[in-house]
Amino acid sequence: MSDPSASSAVTRAVRLGLRRGWTEFMLSLRSSQDQWFYLFTAALAVGYLYLRRDTPVDDTGLMLPSVALPSILAGLIAFGLVIGPAYSLAMEKEDGTLLRAKAVPHGLVGYFSGQLVLHSASLVPQTVAVLVPSFLLFDDLMAHPSGWFTVAWVLVLGLLATLPIGMMIGALVPSVQKVGMWGMLPVMVLAGISGIFYPVQELWGWVQVVAQVFPMYWLGLGMRSAFLPDSYMVAEIGGSWRTLQTVAVLGAWAIVGALVAPTLLRRMARRQSGSQVAAAREAATQWVR
Repeated sequence: MSDPSASSAVTRAVRLGLRRGWTEFMLSLRSSQDQWFYLFTAALAVGYLYLRRDTPVDDTGLMLPSVALPSILAGLIAFGLVIGPAYSLAMEKEDGTLLRAKAVPHGLVGYFSGQLVLHSASLVPQTVAVLVPSFLLFDDLMAHPSGWFTVAWVLVLGLLATLPIGMMIGALVPSVQKVGMWGMLPVMVLAGISGIFYPVQELWGWVQVVAQVFPMYWLGLGMRSAFLPDSYMVAEIGGSWRTLQTVAVLGAWAIVGALVAPTLLRRMARRQSGSQVAAAREAATQWVR
């Protein structure tokens, strides 16, 4: 039989972690740095759509903002859910946050619960900052009101599929400075081949296959299925939205992440020590100089 006191301790750790994550999110909303990040990325996305607002897309009868917005939104979400956790975890390895969490009973459970809340909640201001001005400036962005339901489940599955990838990168990188090479660069490459900026069908066949292995392509496809009319399906691979495949691939990545990420994170936590934190701080100081 399971120990009730142990279960109670884990529940309390999760509850504290959720509270900590929500507190960090509220603090980030008041942070001028985070506010400028949301506004800057939204300005880039909406500005691009506005400059191309009169550009028709082939023979679809749609203008470029209608077609490009869901893909750009998917790219921003995937980028934020991978790079944000990767940087956060890498930094908190170096500043001793993880070491302090490890010293508390079930502290790592609470820590990672908080990270889940923080980065999940951060999707809201990022998404709103792009969607609100887009719906004010452009017409025909959402083909049918039921598309909002699709947006919701695609976001949830996309979150579960991509957030563990960011945490695995953060656990594996030796320092914060390496996140760009191990995390940002691969994400940018995937964005380039996943139909975010231009149709994936224009790429070589083997590149299309590679793109469809990773969740970013399916996150973009799911978003397009939410926003665009069914008449646009002919422009997609296979001439359909492939909803079941989207659920299957994103779900598979979520399962893999749920199995692999905790193992990597526990291994990383076991290797954390005070001397490693001190060495990381010294290396960071020399890097800044």
